[in-house]
Amino acid sequence: MARLLALRVYLGLAAAAAATLTASDVSDIPKFGDVINNVTASVGREATLACVVEDLSTYKVAWLRVDTQTILTIASHVITKNHRIGVTHSDHRTWYLHIRDVRELDRGWYMCQINTDPMKSQVGYLEVVVPPDILDYPTSTDMVVREGTNVTLRCAATGSPQPTVTWRREGGENIPLGTGQEASVEGPVFSIMRVNRLHMGAYLCIASNGVPPTVSKRIMLIVHFPPMIWIQNQLVGAHEGQQMTLECHSEAYPKSINYWTRDRGEIIVQGGKYEPILLDNAYKVHMKLTIKSVAPSDFGSYKCVSKNSLGDTDGSIKLYRIPSPSTPVRQLTITTPSSSSIDHDKSSKEHQSDRDDPGPYQREINEVLDLSDPEKVTRERGGATDLKLRGRHRGKPSTQSSASDISLGYLAIIIASASAAW
Repeated sequence: MARLLALRVYLGLAAAAAATLTASDVSDIPKFGDVINNVTASVGREATLACVVEDLSTYKVAWLRVDTQTILTIASHVITKNHRIGVTHSDHRTWYLHIRDVRELDRGWYMCQINTDPMKSQVGYLEVVVPPDILDYPTSTDMVVREGTNVTLRCAATGSPQPTVTWRREGGENIPLGTGQEASVEGPVFSIMRVNRLHMGAYLCIASNGVPPTVSKRIMLIVHFPPMIWIQNQLVGAHEGQQMTLECHSEAYPKSINYWTRDRGEIIVQGGKYEPILLDNAYKVHMKLTIKSVAPSDFGSYKCVSKNSLGDTDGSIKLYRIPSPSTPVRQLTITTPSSSSIDHDKSSKEHQSDRDDPGPYQREINEVLDLSDPEKVTRERGGATDLKLRGRHRGKPSTQSSASDISLGYLAIIIASASAAW
């Protein structure tokens, strides 16, 4: 009813203006000075459309909503009951339609009209843009899945224009896919075939449409799998007194219980000579066992054990003994007597007799003493401080020894000393 009344008033003003028009006033009929520029406004902001009219004189300018044929303003008066609508002008030449707290329903065509006969009008479009928003219900929440299953993540976004959706990992890492690795995945639906532990982590669903602000939602993907153990060195050598560290690498989720045992199953606890250390990183655990000073009882097998609700596993490391570093053998320089020291008093027959029948004493020449028994060595040496060959000639004592016998004796001493050192 109010809308019809406003229209009648507006038509009445137009008729009155036409009745007072004379022939000399024809050239003074108002006209539009410029087109109405289309306006784009974000939801919640204010939109302003401008209509420029030349030579308005006594005529009136009105604003109307085209799709509903609603009169919004006439001259400086607001006709509609919508409190968000306002009108202003600049020297009766530029007329502004103000729409405060813009809503999506305000999108559409608006008409600026002059009450001439016939009426003059032009239109402008108001585009209302809406920042992106992510809907909670259709969008996926945090997910817990078993390794090897298929996973589908969804992100439902609204806005105007329609937002685009991009998936990224929260830490910026690449996303493992069947065809390789990608930094991001486009689209509201993100599918992972045969998910594995490398997919585990936080993902961001990012919605944007050019209207600030861009929004995102964090979705946590948790992958469950039983423990697995990797051992780089399963056979480790050490000598007594050495500090040794044994290492295992475990992966499991939910997080596992990890510990070390000996070959008989006894658990190795913190303290004393043993120092077990666990280094956690997400689903990975680096297990270390440090033996501060290896003793003979420490040689044998060790097990690193990992258990969670989905299973358990262990790995074995064998610690074996290696010889301790030994003292290097001293090198001896041997000087043999000249050939002139050979006994020439014997005849050729006597030399031949010695070779054919060495006798009981001659057979003891070059006999090496047993160095493993110090008392025996002292006894055999007769208290002497130097190691000597024992034995004597048959018959007449001789102060000279053959050069070959002495050389063989020194050689035997060197071999015996080397054997004792090693």
